[in-house]
Amino acid sequence: MEARSARRKTRRARAPLSWAAAFALRQYVMACLWIAPLVGIVLGSLLAEAAVALDGVVRVPEEWRYSPSTASSVLSSIVGAMVALLGFVVTIGILVVQQATGTLSPRYMRLWYRDRLQKAVLATFTGTFAFAFSLLRSIETDFVPDVGVTLAGAAVAVSLVLLLMYLNRFIHNLRPVAIAALVSRAGRRVLRQGVLLAESGALRGADGTPPGGPVTPVPSAEGGALQGFQPERLAALAERHDCFVVLTHPVGDFVPPGATLFEVHGAAPPPPRELTGLVALGVERTIEQDPAFGLRILVDIAIRALSPAVNDPTTAVQVLNHIEAFLHTVGRLRLSGRYTLHDARGVPRLEVPGRSWEDFLQLAVTEIREYGKGSLQIYRRLRALFDGLLDADLPEPHREAVRTELRLLDEAVERQYPDPVRRTAALTPDRQGIGGGAGRRA
Repeated sequence: MEARSARRKTRRARAPLSWAAAFALRQYVMACLWIAPLVGIVLGSLLAEAAVALDGVVRVPEEWRYSPSTASSVLSSIVGAMVALLGFVVTIGILVVQQATGTLSPRYMRLWYRDRLQKAVLATFTGTFAFAFSLLRSIETDFVPDVGVTLAGAAVAVSLVLLLMYLNRFIHNLRPVAIAALVSRAGRRVLRQGVLLAESGALRGADGTPPGGPVTPVPSAEGGALQGFQPERLAALAERHDCFVVLTHPVGDFVPPGATLFEVHGAAPPPPRELTGLVALGVERTIEQDPAFGLRILVDIAIRALSPAVNDPTTAVQVLNHIEAFLHTVGRLRLSGRYTLHDARGVPRLEVPGRSWEDFLQLAVTEIREYGKGSLQIYRRLRALFDGLLDADLPEPHREAVRTELRLLDEAVERQYPDPVRRTAALTPDRQGIGGGAGRRA
């Protein structure tokens, strides 16, 4: 009995949600499409009860009063209309999925699920449905919720306005270039918010070799894509146990089950559950701590446009505009392959991997250069991109990486165009690919 009681106490002590579980829950809520409609149903039902109560204390003008039959007809029509409009929104959602998986990037769906306008539309439709349906129950031969019926009509008007706004966004923002602009802004927003480790004041380039002492590997129990971690709490945990913790995978990596997730240097390592509870693993990457994921989506859209089935190099050129803007933002940061977090005394406590400028640059241009083989527009736009980066105020090591990519582009052009005239055309920088002022400096 005592042992059983002790186990219960242990389970109660572990009851608080870990950071990783809270992160996963937050991701689920942001991507979930049923929570907002459910909230709308609950609020609609509660507001209907309030409207009925208000009808008992507020005297409505004669022209706003309804007969029982008229009120029933109006509310029944609203209920049917809301169900039909919900079906219309679902149809639009299916079209978005088809478009994203066919000509854009399936990774874009991670951002589309979070669209606030879409959730507002769903919540308003379900709320109006619940409001009208609840009012129907209160109609009697001697009582009509006049205020509620009027408010239901106003809710329908609001629903229609939101539907038109949603339709406008669907028509204009589902083009590849519009989505590229949205994704680029999301990725640069992550950089501006300081989520990238290079921009954190407490983190700086790794000092070199980790301290001596026994090394304890901490494996990943279930595996998954590394979506994020909590650096401050990891460092505090390492300080509490007087050790040095090394995260072995960068955000965005897939960690197989049983693979080493941490290496702990010190004689008294923290409990593995506490360490793994500060790292979020999921089914796929997310953009919260991984701005390179936004760049990955941009590249996906560009190479889809360059596929033989689509054959639309102009779209790829337009996406390269946003890739270049992203690279200009990243290129001004102080980047390193690894970063160290120190405690208040300056003792290193946590080392985490990061992405270098070369990693971002290669991700941005390598596949587009390869899949754009034979496209004059792509070669000319890539050269203009590199010229623009060389003209920018970038650190010299970053400029050298750009020169390396420029040499690779030259070699690709040499292999593809043995004819001198066509080779010269392909080596000419042009921000529009073709027709944008050939020969001008980018």
